[in-house]
Amino acid sequence: MSKILYHKQLLDFTKEVFLKMGCSPAHAEVGAKALVSADLRGIDSHGVARLSGYVRLWEVGRVNATPSIKVVHETPSTAVVDGDSGLGLVVAPYAMSVAIQKAESVGTGWVSVSNSNHFGIAAHHAMKALDKDMIGIVMTNASALVAPTFSKERMLGTNPICVAIPAGIQPPFIADMATTTAANGKLEILQREGLEAPLGWIQDMGGHPSSDAHALKNGGSLLPLGGSGGGHKGYALGSVVDIFSAILSGANFGPWVPPFPAYVPMPENQPGKGIGHFFGAMRIDAFRPADDFKKDMDLWIKRFRSAEPINPQQPVLIPGDPEREMEKVRTSGGIPLHDQVWNDLLTIAEKFNIKF
Repeated sequence: MSKILYHKQLLDFTKEVFLKMGCSPAHAEVGAKALVSADLRGIDSHGVARLSGYVRLWEVGRVNATPSIKVVHETPSTAVVDGDSGLGLVVAPYAMSVAIQKAESVGTGWVSVSNSNHFGIAAHHAMKALDKDMIGIVMTNASALVAPTFSKERMLGTNPICVAIPAGIQPPFIADMATTTAANGKLEILQREGLEAPLGWIQDMGGHPSSDAHALKNGGSLLPLGGSGGGHKGYALGSVVDIFSAILSGANFGPWVPPFPAYVPMPENQPGKGIGHFFGAMRIDAFRPADDFKKDMDLWIKRFRSAEPINPQQPVLIPGDPEREMEKVRTSGGIPLHDQVWNDLLTIAEKFNIKF
């Protein structure tokens, strides 16, 4: 069963929770927009279902509600940002704005971030470049749940990559994906529904294929994108994200990345600070006139949409299509919340004495 809340209701509630945690009004607004954008786009695993997790991280002192986010090193086109243990939902927009400002000045901007936390969906941050006629690139590492090819040990996170590319009259191209066969949040949804996981998503603690959606709780691991036949490709992509996000910035990497659940012990002998992110902004007119580029992007999109489908009932999609359509539906019809998520929000409301 699901209950429905409208976007503004969910946004106002989330903002109030962040205010109760001690965030400034500006940070509460930015963080709430980032979090609820996931629900609006149909990425329920990364929306308000995560809110109780952020609250618990704050309660154990791993999230700083009043961070002093700052650039600690920079060149005309690059920067390193220290997030001061702030909400990643707040740190990431700051860092993306730095990347955009540098791109406005010199054509491209690249920012690596340390000392941050989980930042929601990457697309929310990458899409900030679109209105500036820029391409946005966003990556983040995450706590180790993924076994490298030929291993049964967790060494990498789901480590997503997002690329947002503007078009002209066509909608933008938004590729937002984990470097695993499926993100951990998809497993959490299956767990709530009492369903099994498709083979190829996870392996058990011995490294054998598993369909148990709870396998991670029993020492199993997620599999890199590509599964048993091509997992080395997902392993390589996840490694690139880890290196760009953390080794460039001085954040924790590999098995030392802090876990999202507050009850999971922190890894010992961590080499860096917090979670790491990476942001890029590329001004299109640093390469060619923006209008010419967007005209060709329109042509690219139209031609791919017209590719002959295998099944006429399933036309070819462009990355970002499902999320954009879901956003239209949920903007007008509301956002469905699973009973478990609804109850989590009720618990948070009671904790902070917020009307819900």
